[in-house]
Amino acid sequence: MSKISATSASAPSTLASAASTPAARQSTRIAFFVAGFGGAAWASLVVFAKLRTGIGDGGLGLLLLCLGAGSILAMPLAGAWAARFGCRRVILVGGLVICITLPVLASVSSIPVLVVALFVFGAGIGTVDCVVNLQAIIVERASGRAMMSGFHGLFSLGGIMGAAGVSGLLTIGASPLVAALSAVAVTLVALALARPGLLPFGSQTGGPAFAIPHGIVLFIGVLCFIVFLTEGSVLDWSAVFLTSMRGVKPSYGGMGYAAFALTMTVGRLTGDVITRRLGGTRVIAIGGLCAATGLAVATLVPFWETAILGYALVGAGCSNIVPVFYSAIGRQTAMPEHIAVPAVTTLGYAGILAGPAAIGFIAHATSLSVALLIVAVLLVGVAASGRVLRNWTAR
Repeated sequence: MSKISATSASAPSTLASAASTPAARQSTRIAFFVAGFGGAAWASLVVFAKLRTGIGDGGLGLLLLCLGAGSILAMPLAGAWAARFGCRRVILVGGLVICITLPVLASVSSIPVLVVALFVFGAGIGTVDCVVNLQAIIVERASGRAMMSGFHGLFSLGGIMGAAGVSGLLTIGASPLVAALSAVAVTLVALALARPGLLPFGSQTGGPAFAIPHGIVLFIGVLCFIVFLTEGSVLDWSAVFLTSMRGVKPSYGGMGYAAFALTMTVGRLTGDVITRRLGGTRVIAIGGLCAATGLAVATLVPFWETAILGYALVGAGCSNIVPVFYSAIGRQTAMPEHIAVPAVTTLGYAGILAGPAAIGFIAHATSLSVALLIVAVLLVGVAASGRVLRNWTAR
């Protein structure tokens, strides 16, 4: 807490007061919702893009890499832009990029155009995701209490509502373009509601625009990589595991991820209270062990019911670890926030993008069960990192 006070005291009082207002907190929640909603809306439209272009699974995988590339390349720039122009402008521009490109993704059949649109869309998603975390760190610090889990809970809630809303419209017969335009309308209303409380500044510290992460920032980034790798493995491999290893019908293969997403969302929406009572170190330790246990249960116990329970435990365990990591970024002094946040976010995205592919290679060489158990072991390492992280940020 002394670190927080010292950093806040060094900034102009007007900036601190702007970040501590209810409007700033509410706008941060809405901006997280926008980040989750936009990505999930596109996820429901992927299959239609595949049908329009006539590409195979391998071609689709390469196309989706364009989205990830756009996100990862935009994140360091977004941090620098936020430091120069403020969180408000960068979040609004990123949100508008999402709104402009989503209808293109829902209607275009030209592969070159789709490649460009996916890259730009990914840049918009990455920009909003990065800068909203920077705003959240500033707002949490100015408020003087744990709020990060609740902010991230709105991201998860936005993801659920984006996927459910677009899928629901498609189910009742709406065209992909109409569903995309409906998602755009929701996003524009959310951005308008968020605008007044978004911060007109982006960092209270100076420093270069770019730097290679080091020290505590690199340590946190690696831990985020592992947690996001876990999320990506459940997203991409839980259905495969349930259908191929537990005999679940393909139509019910998504139950594992649904259980994970539900407990993840509930855990984050209630996580601020948990973090205040237990402290960040215990949240990381208990959460990491809970997630590791859940993944081990899902993999080793030969019943589909226990696998669903295991994935639910993974979601509950992982739910508040990353928010605690972002709070720690706000306390460290090794790197300016506008550099540290993009670095950690980029490493996290790398876990989502590259991790599931690595699991596939390991599964091919050994088995899917072995690959998933390796992830469980990595989560035990995350659980053990809490004490190290506390000692490091206390320096």
